[in-house]
Amino acid sequence: MHQDLHMTTTRPAHTPLASLPTRFLSPTDVAALVRTRGLPVCLNELAEAIGNDFLRWPDFDKTARVAAHSEVGVIELMPIADTSQYAFKYVNGHPYNAQHGLPTVMAFGVLADVATGAPLLVSELTLTTALRTAATSAMAARTLARPDSRTMALIGNGAQSEFQALAFQHLVGTTQVRLFDVDPAATAKLVRNLAGSGLVVTACASTAEAVQGADIVTTVTADKTNATILSADMLAPGMHINAVGGDCPGKTELAADVLRAARVFVEYEPQTRLEGDLQQMPADFPVTELWRVLAGQASGRTRPEDITVFDSVGFALEDYSALRYLHAQAAALGLGQPLALIPALANPRDLYSLTRPAAVPAPTRTAVPELV
Repeated sequence: MHQDLHMTTTRPAHTPLASLPTRFLSPTDVAALVRTRGLPVCLNELAEAIGNDFLRWPDFDKTARVAAHSEVGVIELMPIADTSQYAFKYVNGHPYNAQHGLPTVMAFGVLADVATGAPLLVSELTLTTALRTAATSAMAARTLARPDSRTMALIGNGAQSEFQALAFQHLVGTTQVRLFDVDPAATAKLVRNLAGSGLVVTACASTAEAVQGADIVTTVTADKTNATILSADMLAPGMHINAVGGDCPGKTELAADVLRAARVFVEYEPQTRLEGDLQQMPADFPVTELWRVLAGQASGRTRPEDITVFDSVGFALEDYSALRYLHAQAAALGLGQPLALIPALANPRDLYSLTRPAAVPAPTRTAVPELV
């Protein structure tokens, strides 16, 4: 598809680079955007933007993310493009970062113009990743969960948990959340942050207790292990599982029997088979890409008693949607700063001019009186 980009996209050679300024958005800028627009509005608009881009699935040049794994975490690059714009995200996952005073997940991203390669936006994506992940979860649940779902179990109460809880409240209609984390301090933090939200919040002593009576179960744990957070004996007919935390090789949350008991939906199958809970299953285990359900090409939930699983590992298309959303909103609200990322050249072919020494004035000669 890269060849097609050059063949189908043209821009006059004289288009000035100054017409494509690079905007920089810091975490403070994105937080200001959310406060100005309101979190429910941002989540809803992000879900709509992501859903619309999923409906354009064939338009995108897609690839699984490129990952560098270590014993303590992973660092990934997530690229994607259509014929107009290119985006990538740099993101890490280091479960023990709290010991160093750092978030488990840190990210930034770039949105660029395909026709010139000029970067349009450089933005933080740490906060934005939590927003877009929650928006994607809720978008999938509106398609896959029972319409009468009102109670969600939230297993893993770390940095992304508030966004998941509020996205499901405002976009799906949940009214109760049942919480569990192996770290009671994380649950206490989440309870404090959800105070006044209108949600009925219950802290539970175990995953098994939390999922009792739940219509939706969201798992968003951080440990980089083949864990069994949810087992088949915890399932109930009609349950929807939003599995968010299993997102790299060697890291899972669901027992294999959970997948066998469910209809399983994924973002980008080649990536999820390597990174999601799906990595436990044989290569021919049947799954459906979510875009096909959204486009009416495949069925989602077929009966109220179906158990559905959204094996969500996060895909670059969601970051593309989020970066485009940030770019438009920041321009409308006047947020961000210009970033001098690309050299300004009078002659674009004379890059050396940046290093050429400035002209030095000739020294002034002072007349010296003759000695007699």
